[in-house]
Amino acid sequence: MSKSITNESTEVREHILAVGQRIMAGKGFSAVGLTEILTSAGVPKGSFYYYFASKDAFGVALLEKYFTDYLGQLDASLQGAPATLPEGLIRYFKQWRKNQLQAECDGQCLVVKLGAEVADLSEPMRLALKQGTAGIVAILADAIERAVAGGSLAMDNPRAVAESLYQLWLGASVMAKITRDPSPFDAAMQATKELLHLPH
Repeated sequence: MSKSITNESTEVREHILAVGQRIMAGKGFSAVGLTEILTSAGVPKGSFYYYFASKDAFGVALLEKYFTDYLGQLDASLQGAPATLPEGLIRYFKQWRKNQLQAECDGQCLVVKLGAEVADLSEPMRLALKQGTAGIVAILADAIERAVAGGSLAMDNPRAVAESLYQLWLGASVMAKITRDPSPFDAAMQATKELLHLPH
């Protein structure tokens, strides 16, 4: 296969994933059929199985791409001197709040949208979610550990704090959807500052 054909094939695959991510972030996994994704992507339905063995395999690829992009962005945002890391962590959660409150999250809130749904539908997708969310917690824990080592944060168990923060914000995201009210994020931010021992 020539390099140009390979590149074109990769571009088509990435395009299908990007369109699927945007649609499923709004509607969920089960409610979206392949026809809707492929029509929106402008790709013939028959060619879908050239790129993905099944809708389940598509879902795994979708999550893997999402986490690759997300983890890269998160890691880059939390680099720098230890003194800047507390501010970087607060900025991350402020952006989380902003993304969740948008009418259209444009694929940025895939874990919140799909997490509970697909964990019971597909073991491969559950494992992709498990691995991806563990990656997020690991990056948060690393940032907290570096801040502790540099003296800008003080706590005994950065890993446990990172896990608590991620779970706190996932829960706040679900509650904000249920109540149609941003106040769960306000409570989450207050709890975040308490966990990090930062002034309110």
